[in-house]
Amino acid sequence: MSSSGGTKAVLAALGANLGIAVVKFLAFLLTASSSMLAEAIHSVADSGNQVLLLVGGKRARRNPDPEHPFGYGRERYIYGFIVAIVLFAVGGLFALYEGYHKVQHPEAIHSWQWVPVVVLVISIVLEGNSFRTAWRESRQARRGTSVFQYIRRAKDPELPVVLLEDSAALIGLVLALFGVGLTLITGNGIWDGVGTLAIGALLVCVAVSLAIETKSLLLGESATADNVRAIEASIMDGPEVERIIHMRTMHLGPEELLVAAKIAVHHDDTAAQVAKGIDAVEARIRAAVPIARVIYLEPDLYRTVKEK
Repeated sequence: MSSSGGTKAVLAALGANLGIAVVKFLAFLLTASSSMLAEAIHSVADSGNQVLLLVGGKRARRNPDPEHPFGYGRERYIYGFIVAIVLFAVGGLFALYEGYHKVQHPEAIHSWQWVPVVVLVISIVLEGNSFRTAWRESRQARRGTSVFQYIRRAKDPELPVVLLEDSAALIGLVLALFGVGLTLITGNGIWDGVGTLAIGALLVCVAVSLAIETKSLLLGESATADNVRAIEASIMDGPEVERIIHMRTMHLGPEELLVAAKIAVHHDDTAAQVAKGIDAVEARIRAAVPIARVIYLEPDLYRTVKEK
């Protein structure tokens, strides 16, 4: 992965989720709590998702080849979309099924009653540490914007995915604690099922949101508004170009941008002057927006409607 912050957040989440999953499974075996089973499966799904993000980041670093001349940067988006599917199917749908079964056939927690509460409290602490790491690593990328705006606009999938997963994990742990706690207080196992259903609904919502955002990246998003303005200013910041006729941008990956523009050059410029001017404009664009790796500039003459 090209972003060290994203890698650090993913590794922190992976370590936390692996440890939490083991403890949750032990708690489920001791208590038969459906909330604990749903949370254990959730942690396993999250662990698998972090592995997928790491694999996607590694595969995206492959060099371009004749079959893929623009490189493999979008593999990070593909693996991000797979994460959404795993979270939906393995985490959300399983929790909904288990919660429905528990509500239909409620069972109180009779043995090792203190275990799920202790496990959930410890899990909240560990998951909170993972979330804090992701939050800290995202500060620079967010640049003062809200978390929701950052998730909507981010071009790299790793940090947004970890932020969403860790947020869902923390809320899910609170819901599980709610279900288990009421089951222990009332002796009615239906609350355990209700907590499990709430966890499933939460995971499905997060998975759908993640899938929508990742699909947009897969289709090909344009550069951010700030980068578009910087590119336009770079093109016009010199005597070579009269105006920008039109321009298109598209992310080939989180840190690789394609820029294609038709520019109006001077009527009396020679071919050599036009070529030299295009080289100068490309250099300015790359200096202003370093992720602009692929640039295509088409010289033309600007004509009014009447001239056309």
